[in-house]
Amino acid sequence: METVVSGIRSTGNLHLGNYFGMIRQAVRMQAEYNCYFFVADLHSLTTHPKPLDFQQNVKQVLVEFLACGIDPDKCTLYVQSDIPEISELYLIMNMLAYKGELERVVTFKDKARKQPDNINAGLLTYPVLMAVDIIIQHADKVPVGKDQEQHLEMTRNYVKRFNSMYGVNYFHEPLAFNYEKNLIKIPGLDGSGKMGKSEGGKNAVYLMDKPEQIRNKIMRAVTDSGPEKPNSTKTDAIQNLFALLNIVSKPDTVQFFENQYNHCNIRYGDLKKQLAEDIIKFTTPFREKMEALSDDDLYIQNIRKQGAEKARITARKTLEDVREIIGIKAK
Repeated sequence: METVVSGIRSTGNLHLGNYFGMIRQAVRMQAEYNCYFFVADLHSLTTHPKPLDFQQNVKQVLVEFLACGIDPDKCTLYVQSDIPEISELYLIMNMLAYKGELERVVTFKDKARKQPDNINAGLLTYPVLMAVDIIIQHADKVPVGKDQEQHLEMTRNYVKRFNSMYGVNYFHEPLAFNYEKNLIKIPGLDGSGKMGKSEGGKNAVYLMDKPEQIRNKIMRAVTDSGPEKPNSTKTDAIQNLFALLNIVSKPDTVQFFENQYNHCNIRYGDLKKQLAEDIIKFTTPFREKMEALSDDDLYIQNIRKQGAEKARITARKTLEDVREIIGIKAK
């Protein structure tokens, strides 16, 4: 059975973009592959979270994974920082990463532009840690979105560089993988880009959002003045609303509003009200499960411990092999 590895940073609640981009596929994958799903809390350290927030965010992502259908009996579910072998292998692989190539990474350049006062070394070597997450479990396939394809290609480069430098064929090159030919990109509510956690969460609909929060967010979503002639091309903001409608509403509902738009009879207020109610209907089962799981600290702690024990079996063996290959004596 092939191995799949995927993770999500612990920087707050999961939103619709996380669900359709990763979680939904993960639920299907765990029945077909040897899956390792993790909470990427070490990655979140680049933003310097407060200790209490850090721990709460880790717990919350675990809760949301479980509520969305990630089954620890069908996969290995763990927290990145619970696997100390990851940190040591990260140190080793950093020696094979070069400043020039890291500075050319698109996501690094974007982050450096947006947060010029926090261009830390962890941000620069982010792709190395991501590579280690993948290769420490010897992943065959990695589900990635368009914005992560460059990181996966760098992982493949590090694998080839390690094997070549030490004259071995130890790591194999992981492949990008998704069930859908065209990856679903969930748009944000600000009229452009993808759904994210910017602007204090105003751009995203979280699975934990209560009905009134969802209604308020959707009603504030960016629109335009409406089509001026039949069958007009939709602006980005309106296309985003229809994209959201397509993923949560019934086909006849989508078609109704498409017809309204194409005949210049669209009332964005009605569209937003329908969209909000359909999102509420979609997210309520997840929210209710999350609320129940959040109160069961012992269960979450046991799941975390169980996942760490399983993940460390492969991680420990990988690190032992790497230390021997590069000439570091066993402890």
